[in-house]
Parts: sequence; C-alpha cells; structure tokens
Amino acid sequence: MTLEGMSWASWTTAGVYTGRGGVLTVEGGIVTGDLTVHTTFADGEARVAVQYSGASDWFTMSGSPVPCPSEEESRELHDAVVEAVREGGGAVVPRLPHPTV
Repeated sequence: MTLEGMSWASWTTAGVYTGRGGVLTVEGGIVTGDLTVHTTFADGEARVAVQYSGASDWFTMSGSPVPCPSEEESRELHDAVVEAVREGGGAVVPRLPHPTV
C-alpha cells in the first residue's frame, strides 16, 4: 500500500436540490428535495451519503462505496455526485470518466 492510499479526506455540500426522480439510496429508496451530500475518502475508497438538509439520518447513496485511488479523484467524484443529485432520475454514484486504477 502506498502512502497516498493511507490518506483521508471528506467533503460536504449542503443545499443540493434533487432533480425530478431524486437520488437512489440503499436504506431509504428514492429521496428527493433539499439534500446534503457527503463524501469520505479513505484507504483507496470513497463512500457517499446523503441526508435531508437539517436532519440527522444519513442514507448511503446507491453505488457507494467506489474504488478511488487518490484524494484528488475523490474530490472529482464528490463534484460529479453533486451534479448527479441535481440531475435526479434516481441518481446513483457516477463513475469518473477516466480509469481509477
């Protein structure tokens, strides 16, 4: 394991309104409305969760966790997740356009 694989980071974006069809979650099915999106990167993997803004319960976004080899790529993934949530349509964690190997 590289030192890079041992780093940790997280990002949170509040006030993300879902597009029609919302976001698909593991625990809650489809969630819609004003959400907070949270991505945690550790040990070569990114975990994505959403919650209704201001609530305490988090829901794992379908497709999470995903392999992610670097902190920089996990930031790109977080940005892509926020865009997917805004698009709706039963959004799941997107794959980055380039290989994450």
